[in-house]
Amino acid sequence: MSYIFDADKALTTLKRFLTGKLLRSGLDGYVIGLSGGIDSALSATLAVEAVGKEKLFAILMPYKSSSESSIVDAMELVHKLGIEHKQVDISPMIDAYFPEITDKNRLRAGNKMARERMSILFDYAHKMNRLVLGTGNRTEISLGYTTLFGDSACSLNPLGQLYKSEVRQLSKILGIPDSIINKPPSADLWAGQTDEEEIGVTYAQVDHLLIQMIDNNITSLKELQELGSSHTDISRVV
Repeated sequence: MSYIFDADKALTTLKRFLTGKLLRSGLDGYVIGLSGGIDSALSATLAVEAVGKEKLFAILMPYKSSSESSIVDAMELVHKLGIEHKQVDISPMIDAYFPEITDKNRLRAGNKMARERMSILFDYAHKMNRLVLGTGNRTEISLGYTTLFGDSACSLNPLGQLYKSEVRQLSKILGIPDSIINKPPSADLWAGQTDEEEIGVTYAQVDHLLIQMIDNNITSLKELQELGSSHTDISRVV
């Protein structure tokens, strides 16, 4: 049976998931790190629709080399959703550990930034009696394209069963700004960094392959090529 994504059913399920988890926890709401990217934008929007804007607190955590447009996009979403927010500059924490970031250590520094951000989120969650809302999608999780104990750490993750293409689909339905939906996906760990350049395959092609391999249980190289994927892309994704 071929994989079919039902957007309406997904939205209903995810909102119930967010509402139910919060009720069962006995806590007061959610804390989320807003990057200005599509994943955190969708998680935040789903949470507001599920539990209300007063129960979501957003934290923007730029590094000094972070793109200015990321902050602009994050703030656009903050105003659109009407949620409380705070900005925490992580530059002093990172620079205390990495006096200089070069090509040799930038991946380590990027991972350090991801873990620093998550430590801040969990601290605020403790302070505010809340849960940390995750933002990792199924595509990244399947590829291992994540920082262990960094962006992969959270109290719960509403996007964990959504491929990147499905994140985009739901974001359009929920009216997330086009400036967020259409920009190249990036963890914003260093200047000019983009996800697809690092992965080496477009998200559209990755999702196509993951659906065939994971959901449709097609693992034959020949069959995957017949379905439109190159040998290079298949090898890279595998």
